[in-house]
Amino acid sequence: MAKRYWLMKSEPDVYSIDDLEGDGRTLWDGVRNYSARNNMRAMEVGDLVLYYHSRQDPPGVAGIARVCSAAYPDPTQFDRKSKYFDEKSTEAEPRWWLVDIEFVEKFESGVGLPDIKARPELADMVLVRQSRLSVQAVTEAEFRTVREMAAGH
Repeated sequence: MAKRYWLMKSEPDVYSIDDLEGDGRTLWDGVRNYSARNNMRAMEVGDLVLYYHSRQDPPGVAGIARVCSAAYPDPTQFDRKSKYFDEKSTEAEPRWWLVDIEFVEKFESGVGLPDIKARPELADMVLVRQSRLSVQAVTEAEFRTVREMAAGH
């Protein structure tokens, strides 16, 4: 199957691209939106991810990660002490899934949302049309354009 491209959002004060770089890899837990969950279930090892920092000024893409595991049940849904506990989820029928991602690259200068919105070729990007979704599909052309923007082209 062909490589696919995604955008995943994190608040930089919760888990930044620097944290991912330091850890090398992490599990992407705590997603509680069905569209975002379905996107993670569709991910395959090797897919590339635009790593997006939300809740900063301006929000924007900080770097690139790679999916390094198939989707599997998010263990936080079963942990009664977790803020992500879901009493309706069972190990036999989990509701929430996650993937592991690994660090690929940190952009020297992030690509801010205003700059993304200013590019006509990115007008149909999910980030521009449905900005609140935390895990979203990105076309190959959109991925390349954002990467080129980060490189100053």
